Amino acid sequence: MGAAGSLAQRADRLRAMERYPEGVRVEKGPAGLERLLLQAAEGEAQVFLHGAHVSHFQPKGEKPVLWMSAESRFGAGQPIRGGVPVCFPWFGPKAGSPEAPMHGFARIQPWAVSAVTREPDGGLRAVLELSAAAAARGGFPYELALSLSVSVGRSLRLALTSRNANGAPATVEEALHSYFAVSDVREVRIRGLEGVGYVDKTTAMARMPGETGPITIAAETDRVYAGTTGTVTIEDPGWRRRIVVSKSGSATTVVWNPWIAKAKAMPDFGDDEWAGMVCVETANAGDDAVTLAPGESHVMTATLEVVAG
Repeated sequence: MGAAGSLAQRADRLRAMERYPEGVRVEKGPAGLERLLLQAAEGEAQVFLHGAHVSHFQPKGEKPVLWMSAESRFGAGQPIRGGVPVCFPWFGPKAGSPEAPMHGFARIQPWAVSAVTREPDGGLRAVLELSAAAAARGGFPYELALSLSVSVGRSLRLALTSRNANGAPATVEEALHSYFAVSDVREVRIRGLEGVGYVDKTTAMARMPGETGPITIAAETDRVYAGTTGTVTIEDPGWRRRIVVSKSGSATTVVWNPWIAKAKAMPDFGDDEWAGMVCVETANAGDDAVTLAPGESHVMTATLEVVAG
């Protein structure tokens, strides 16, 4: 690259810095992927433009809330393992199209930063967008547009807005596939889903009755809880904290941990990393899929907060 190209890139970076408030910057992450760093007074977050992927959230004085795999494969067209991937417009494999990317195309496409602002309470809010045209350039002409709002302070609030830009109705699935860091998954208790039946993906999609007590993890776990709109709490006695996950616009909750054998079989997941994470996902999947009329939008939010105890 010539001197003119280097100067142009430097000018672009300077213009970007000028439009961002204090505590915000863009840097190169693994494999050269750009990420947005948000450092607010009461917490910090990192967001990769690749997939609008939130890879880090840490309230001031606390341990990181999100888990990331040390074996994650960063690169164009590949999903990032850990953090909060955006699954859209299907969840899991696409029905009838096994060659389609798992969990949709949103998490493997480059998004654009449309705004970064400082909130009145000192928090920071970034908005990233994936336009229908941008998705089409990536080979996915679905006439669906997305934006993700990331608000960071003492808590992390994510708002995923999907819009149908087509002239016909569209049915979509979606998830904020949150990976949470825990001291030892075998010791955690997950509360808020007591008595709710679920689909068990580890036993050929069998429908199982709900448990009377909190969920514990003692084997590979992949459960889809339909019709769930309430708050879920991850109790972690080892780190003496609770992670509270509240949501809106979501009717599905997914709980996942690969356990020993599956972790070893996954190339982007460390063999022993299963013990330090659990997924509690905010979603609309299966029977809870969302149908958007032409021009209609839908907003799904997840708020993550750490409470002592």
